Amino acid sequence: MPTLRPVTPPAPSTSPAEVRPAPVHPASGDAPQPGTVSRGQPADPQKFKVMVGPSAIDGQGAFAGEPIPARRKIGEMRGEFVDMAEARARARAAEKASGRIFMVAISDKRAVDATASTDPLRFANHSCQPNMVLKVQQGRVAFYALRDIDAGEELTARYGETHHAGRLTCRCGAPGCQGRL
Repeated sequence: MPTLRPVTPPAPSTSPAEVRPAPVHPASGDAPQPGTVSRGQPADPQKFKVMVGPSAIDGQGAFAGEPIPARRKIGEMRGEFVDMAEARARARAAEKASGRIFMVAISDKRAVDATASTDPLRFANHSCQPNMVLKVQQGRVAFYALRDIDAGEELTARYGETHHAGRLTCRCGAPGCQGRL
């Protein structure tokens, strides 16, 4: 009968601090090579450069940092998953405190609260004639270009049904604006 002894895994050749993700050129969509990102580090969900700055629509906005072709995924908005009761309570509190709500319902039971997120797409403002669409896919909030988007252009999405229930004035300024959110 063979003798059993503990097997110690070999020590890694580099420390986690030395492992760097491979650069990804957002326009090409090239993904990092397998093994270039340390375990436990989520991949960057942003596919194109997005900047945050003052918006003519409302407060801060998300802006294309480079040209974005139509029908391409721009990126995602991440955050804390909360149940709908908690999401409603947080939205009411945020509206009273700052007037800014960074919340997206992903189902009848759950929402993503992006208040503490660093993802720039959380600043995407509403427009009645948006240049991107928000899609919920497998519990993730993703944004896709509806048309070609120029560098520097503000990134907007149609919010759809909101907790404002038509009480908030729409400020998008688009021709044919629905007037309320």
